Amino acid sequence: MTPTNAWLVTQGRVLASATVAETRKQRRRGFIGEPDPQFALVLPKCKWVHTFGCRSALDVAYLNDNSQVVKMQRLAPMRLPLPVRAAQTVVEAKAGSFERWGLQLGHTLEVRKV
Repeated sequence: MTPTNAWLVTQGRVLASATVAETRKQRRRGFIGEPDPQFALVLPKCKWVHTFGCRSALDVAYLNDNSQVVKMQRLAPMRLPLPVRAAQTVVEAKAGSFERWGLQLGHTLEVRKV
């Protein structure tokens, strides 16, 4: 996976380093094959993800066009959830990350590119 190129920030706090998937190849690959992701993955212009090929569970946050978290879920490997119509961006991270970060529904999640 590409090195991190952004920071996730909410309420004035840096939550984690992140990689913004900017190419089609990066978007398709996501966390597939990553045994223990140590950063978040940001998927712009996205309403839906899957965990086929992922080796561990993921926390997934769906952001609307104002970058507000409208839905959060934990996905086990080999899952295919329904699309989230209000989503414009998806953020994925290792399972347990959102709880550790204190991320909640309604938070505005800013992606600051380095």
